[in-house]
Amino acid sequence: MKQLKALENVLAELEKLPAIGRKSARRIAFYLLKQPPARAARLAAALEALHREIRPCSRCFNLAESEVCAVCDDPTRESTICVVEDVGDVMALESTGEYHGLYHVLGGVIAPLDGIGPNDLTIDVLIRRVNGEKPAGIILATGFTVEGEATALYVARLLKPLDVKVYRLAYGLPVGSTLEHADEATVVRALEGKIEL
Repeated sequence: MKQLKALENVLAELEKLPAIGRKSARRIAFYLLKQPPARAARLAAALEALHREIRPCSRCFNLAESEVCAVCDDPTRESTICVVEDVGDVMALESTGEYHGLYHVLGGVIAPLDGIGPNDLTIDVLIRRVNGEKPAGIILATGFTVEGEATALYVARLLKPLDVKVYRLAYGLPVGSTLEHADEATVVRALEGKIEL
């Protein structure tokens, strides 16, 4: 059977998504083909709006629809800053309802083998933020992977001279995991058992 160019283009794009292989891409594409054209149009419009309307918060790099995100804009939040790898971690912590402070999204972890160094993350902005805002404390909530641990230690060393208490999440999270994939109860235990570095 001759390949259908439009279908192949969709499959190629879907396969670029995390955890989507050829079979999953095919199932999604065939599902969309069975739907009324308006459904596909709504999906396309929603994807376009994602990049048009969502941007990084200018203060913490969380997702925002305006200059600053809803967390940074909330005057009732505590001044503690929880440093996370990505926005998925913010969502995981927020879903627990247990953390009431601010965030700082690094945009990844230091991973020299992948060509990611400290200058590729928002660490410099975090240091300026801590100097300017004088938070009650910093919670380093990077994953318990080799890269997450290395990033936490690197950031902790930079924060040490700034006269701010620095904590690390307790090891209630499994080693090798990330916040985004942990259940709420595990994240709550990890927050409650944070330790000072």
